[in-house]
Amino acid sequence: MSIFGMGTLTGLALIVAIGAQNAFILRQGLRREHVGAVVVLCILSDVLLIFAGTAGIGALVATFPAVLEILRWAGAAYLLWWAVRSFRAAWKPTAWQEQTPRSRGSVVLTAAALTYLNPHVYLDTVVLLGSLANQHGVQGRWIFASGAAAGSVLWFTALGFGARALSSVLNRPGVWRVIDICIGVMMAALAVSLILGSALLT
Repeated sequence: MSIFGMGTLTGLALIVAIGAQNAFILRQGLRREHVGAVVVLCILSDVLLIFAGTAGIGALVATFPAVLEILRWAGAAYLLWWAVRSFRAAWKPTAWQEQTPRSRGSVVLTAAALTYLNPHVYLDTVVLLGSLANQHGVQGRWIFASGAAAGSVLWFTALGFGARALSSVLNRPGVWRVIDICIGVMMAALAVSLILGSALLT
């Protein structure tokens, strides 16, 4: 397998697992609300972090665990707030056309918070992918990083616009209740995992 292909598969293996960021993209796709802006932000963020890790920033992050500790508590608080918000939405579900529209700026800021306040994002992209990329030498590391970035482009585009394509089928209050409950449970579980810190530095 080529170095580029290895980078793509590794990147996909890390980002396909449903997390806070993916859940938000899925929700915005189903709402048909500023999907393009959210997808572009997530792609650019991943590319930035992957190439930063490849350039050696991963070693700096690993040297200063206090940075991840601050992000851990800030991210946990934000995820708990989002969980409560999702449970409240599930209490009185509505179809997406009936939901109060949000501004592009508000949606983009939420996506940014769910991305940059999650220390696992830095561990996956900056530390892990950066370390793996640097195993391929001075030139090969950038090919690996480009492959990982391509994986992010493929996944986020498919997730966001795929969800938007399915929104007409899933646009029922009962479906939204299930979606919001699932998102709320997942956000709460992620917050608890951050508070416990069991997987942060393993």
